[in-house]
Amino acid sequence: MTADPALSVIRRGIILTVLALIGVAVVMVMALQFTPVEANQGLAQKIFYVHVPTAAVALWIAVPATGIASILYLWLHDPRLDRFAAASAEVAVVFCLVVLTTGPIWGKPIWGTWWTWDGRLTLTLFLFFLLLGYHALRGSVRDPLERGRFSAVLGIMGMALVPFIHLSVYLWRGLHPQPVVLKPSAPSLPWEMLRTLLAGFGVFILLYVGFVTLRYGLQLAQDRKEEADAA
Repeated sequence: MTADPALSVIRRGIILTVLALIGVAVVMVMALQFTPVEANQGLAQKIFYVHVPTAAVALWIAVPATGIASILYLWLHDPRLDRFAAASAEVAVVFCLVVLTTGPIWGKPIWGTWWTWDGRLTLTLFLFFLLLGYHALRGSVRDPLERGRFSAVLGIMGMALVPFIHLSVYLWRGLHPQPVVLKPSAPSLPWEMLRTLLAGFGVFILLYVGFVTLRYGLQLAQDRKEEADAA
C-alpha cells in the first residue's frame, strides 16, 4: 500500500511546527533572562523579539511568496502553485495579526497610545484586511480555476503593497521608528540583543515553513477528497 502524499506532508508540517514552537519558547527565555533591558524603553522593549521577526517574515517571506506563486499560477496553471499561495497567504494572516497585536502592546507604554494612524501601521492594517479578503474570496468561489485566478490577483496586490510598507517610515513622518538593524551604516543593537533577534528570525522562519507545509498538506487532502467525491 502506497503512503498518502497528503498525510506525509501533514506529518512533516507537524514536526517542523513543533520544533519551531519549541524554538519560540527558547527565544522568549533568551529575551527575558539573557538579554539586557533596553535603557530607554525598559521591559516593554522585550516585545521587539517577537514583533520584528514576525513582521519581517510576514512582509519579506510570506506575502512575497504568495505573490510570486500567484504570478506563476497565472502563467502555468499548476494547482500546486495555487495551493501553496493559499497556504502562504493564510500564514501571512496569522503573522500580520501577531504584528498588529504586539505592536500596540509595545507602543502603549512608549508612545502613550495603543494606536495611531501612522503610515506603516495603516498600510499593514490594510494588508491584513486584503489578506482576509483573499481568504473570503477563496471560500466563496467553488470553481477551482476561477478561485485560483481571482485569488492570484489579490495575492499579487498584497506583494505590491510590501515595498510601500517598508518605505512608509522614510516617506511620511510618524511614530513608527526607522529600522535599527538593517541600517546602511551599522546596526545600533549590542551583540546580546542582536543575538536574540537573529534567533527570533530563525525560529519564526521555521515556524512559517512548518505552518505552510501543514496547511499545504491539509489543502491537498481536501482537494483529493473533493476530486474523489466528484468522480
